[in-house]
Amino acid sequence: MSIESLTPAPSVRDETTLDGPARHTSGLFSPLRQSRNFTALWLGQSLSQFGDSVLWVTLPLAVFHTSNSTMKLGIIMGLFMLPQVVLLPFTGILADRISRIKAMMVTDVVRLLLVVVLAMLYVARLMDTRILGVFVLMYGAMEAVFNPAYSGARQQVFTPEIRSAAISLTQITIQTARLLGPALGGALVGVATPAAGFLLDALMLLASIVSLLFLRIPPPQKDSALLQGTGMRGYFHELLGGYHELRKHPWLWITIVAFAFLSIASAGLATILVPWLVKVHLHLSDFTYGLVSSASGVGAIAAAFVYSRKRQWGHRAYLAYGGLAANALALFGLTFAHTTWMLMAIMAVASAGSMMFGVVWEGSMQELVAPEAYGRAASLDYFGSWVLLPVGNVLIGWLASRVGGIHTVWAASLFMVMITVITMSVPAVRRFN
Repeated sequence: MSIESLTPAPSVRDETTLDGPARHTSGLFSPLRQSRNFTALWLGQSLSQFGDSVLWVTLPLAVFHTSNSTMKLGIIMGLFMLPQVVLLPFTGILADRISRIKAMMVTDVVRLLLVVVLAMLYVARLMDTRILGVFVLMYGAMEAVFNPAYSGARQQVFTPEIRSAAISLTQITIQTARLLGPALGGALVGVATPAAGFLLDALMLLASIVSLLFLRIPPPQKDSALLQGTGMRGYFHELLGGYHELRKHPWLWITIVAFAFLSIASAGLATILVPWLVKVHLHLSDFTYGLVSSASGVGAIAAAFVYSRKRQWGHRAYLAYGGLAANALALFGLTFAHTTWMLMAIMAVASAGSMMFGVVWEGSMQELVAPEAYGRAASLDYFGSWVLLPVGNVLIGWLASRVGGIHTVWAASLFMVMITVITMSVPAVRRFN
């Protein structure tokens, strides 16, 4: 099934440019020249992502300042994921019913207030892990509302003439924020207190709110085909709207199912086995682990830049799943690396492969899913990626304790290759162009 044989979903075109009517120019920064909406969304969310990267370094340090307990840190991080896993199948309806700009602004305002209150409690020496637990529960609930709305807004703003470059530039800035934010967060906590990190995140959320004031996209259109009946019957049909939309395109729903299983291995590899390999197996320094993590970000940025060079890519199924295969094989090869430079090069390749899948995936979602159902489809996409993450972390940790870390790296990476091959053996997936 080629992209030409599919009927792309109609998108809300953003014809407002800095110089008049939209022009089809190429280059990584062309969306900034062509679309005021993109500039507003990109600038605000880039700063917000930077603030988040500071927050997620500051929060664990705050836990250790408060309790010095790895168990409590695990519980608190689990509490952050809990409302997202529970709420994501339902919050997509909000993103398709109300203004996505308003949904994003309200959740940003609530998160801003939460972070400011947390900083004030820390300064007043009233902080404990129970307060942090309540904070991450509420923050996670806001994330569950924000993410589908943000995905829907991106579909409306990333119009076909700028889509490849817009996706790439957005991913590059996200990766850059993840490179710089943790270093700044650690420095702030080291020089001052975790309260400084919380306040910096609050400032970035304020910048996001201001940028959203300049965003001009219409609310999603009502999908009359999904509003069958009233009351609970109508709500049930609307809830299933995202599922029905994904079912129209085998490439989408099969990939979401496949990625639910891929995440079991990939999350454990990234969060458990790579740090173990560097710190425990090879006895390298904390600085080396930082270099390896930075190399991962550089690889992702490079892949996103390459993707931005063309407005249209062919054979995108091979491009996406080839990236996943490269990611898995590179992680397998980590076990044969013995120097810092080898580890950095391999992690750059692994991250580049993962990023190539990510940019192809977002572009295909934006092309194929109808705008009025995009919030629900995006919420199911997030849910599919995250629902088995806790299982993956526990399983990888258990397997490593039983058979050893090296054998677990081999098993997890080969499992990823197997899922990739099985998925690509489906003709409807393989023929996606």
